[in-house]
Amino acid sequence: MRNDNNSKISEIVSVAKEIPCFSLDDLAPLETNKTYLKILLGRYAKNGKIIRLKKGLYVTKEYIDNLEKKGRLSYYLDFLIGVLYEPSYLSLEFVLYRHNLLTDVPYNFTAVTKNKTAVFTNKFGNFLYYKIKDSLFCGFELVKEGNFTFLRATKAKALFDFLYLRKNILPVREAVKELRLNVENLSRADIKELKKYVTVEGSKKMKEIIKHLLP
Repeated sequence: MRNDNNSKISEIVSVAKEIPCFSLDDLAPLETNKTYLKILLGRYAKNGKIIRLKKGLYVTKEYIDNLEKKGRLSYYLDFLIGVLYEPSYLSLEFVLYRHNLLTDVPYNFTAVTKNKTAVFTNKFGNFLYYKIKDSLFCGFELVKEGNFTFLRATKAKALFDFLYLRKNILPVREAVKELRLNVENLSRADIKELKKYVTVEGSKKMKEIIKHLLP
């Protein structure tokens, strides 16, 4: 029985090591018994050969190791943010820091979604998803890095999302300034785009925040 298990999991890993993530359904051509598959994957997750990304979604350690050797793991994580919870796009602190608009280093992966707020935690860290109303689910681009494609907010939209989700706790000029945002790194085009989203959102609070934020 042990040899059968080893043979089966070896077959699974051989196929799965070539793909960025997989579910039980993806392995159906190899094994139709999902209960048996869960047991096998659970065992291999414990010994580190398979990494659990969230309930029912996995990646092989070999796949990750190959990405690290090629220096492409960051591309994969950008891609993974969109895969863990759909629909969603990279935004907020995660994007602001990359554009040098945020002083503090973010410790979490952050994204915006039309669905309810959610959190996923795995080996790579915490993936935080914040709900935004449908009319504001916009301002993102389809990005391709290496072999991975994902949705990422523009600089202006990431800033809008960041402020919008805090608008009820940013009532005064001092609170806005304490965010320590590097607004000098915004271009005129960025500011024009930011104000466009504020107009679409339409609240007095957001207009006041932008007034306090921009010189």
